[in-house]
Amino acid sequence: LYHKKDINIFLSMFLISYFRFMISNSAKYAIKAIIYLGLHSSKSKKILTREMFDEIQVSESYLAKILQELARHGIISSTKGRNGGFYLSEENLENSLMDVVRVVDGDQSVDSCLLGISNCNLENPCALHDTVGKGKTEFNRKLENSLIKEVISKLKGKEVYYPL
Repeated sequence: LYHKKDINIFLSMFLISYFRFMISNSAKYAIKAIIYLGLHSSKSKKILTREMFDEIQVSESYLAKILQELARHGIISSTKGRNGGFYLSEENLENSLMDVVRVVDGDQSVDSCLLGISNCNLENPCALHDTVGKGKTEFNRKLENSLIKEVISKLKGKEVYYPL
């Protein structure tokens, strides 16, 4: 038999784990790469995948796929050929972190239920909807309101470490 205290401890630990994994590792790599580009690239100084994969702590081929997907959706800019590479344009800097997450993880992942119930919503909530819903909504709002240019601006001139 479990005591209410044990259930609350379990639920708290479960929720901490859940919020830690609300976005995929791929989305985290994408955000780290965008920060790297924001701090080290420009239209005249493009960055190649091989110049940043070690710093981002992901394989070169995997990072290349992520960057290509971000470029395809206009989150970052790229130029092919000699003197090519990736960079952030002024337009790219206007994207939010949620734009990045939606490109990498997809809308379904961002809006999905914790328990995987497809029709979970305000009218038909799952068992954990009230417990997690507010936290998830706030997390998503923070990502939506965090523009790439603001994140980069806060980090300029600081030593940046790219842990996962």
